[in-house]
Amino acid sequence: MEPGPGRPLREGNGSVGLTHLAPALPESALREGFAAAARAALAEGREPELDEIALVRSPDELAGLVGPHSDYLEPVVRRFTRATLRRDV
Repeated sequence: MEPGPGRPLREGNGSVGLTHLAPALPESALREGFAAAARAALAEGREPELDEIALVRSPDELAGLVGPHSDYLEPVVRRFTRATLRRDV
């Protein structure tokens, strides 16, 4: 079964992840929300769980990402891209 919203995903190392399709928001709102969450963690004396956010529009853009990422990221982006293209037709 291919990864998709609401479907559990298992990585090669045995960890499990979930995806969901969030409402569309402007990039500025996503980036500000991410920055606010990081500031809140730092204010509580914690290291933010994530230190960077990347927005991609296609599987091809994943090659440019630096650092580790889940092994199911590419199939999720591919599936979402196909669904988006079908809606645009």
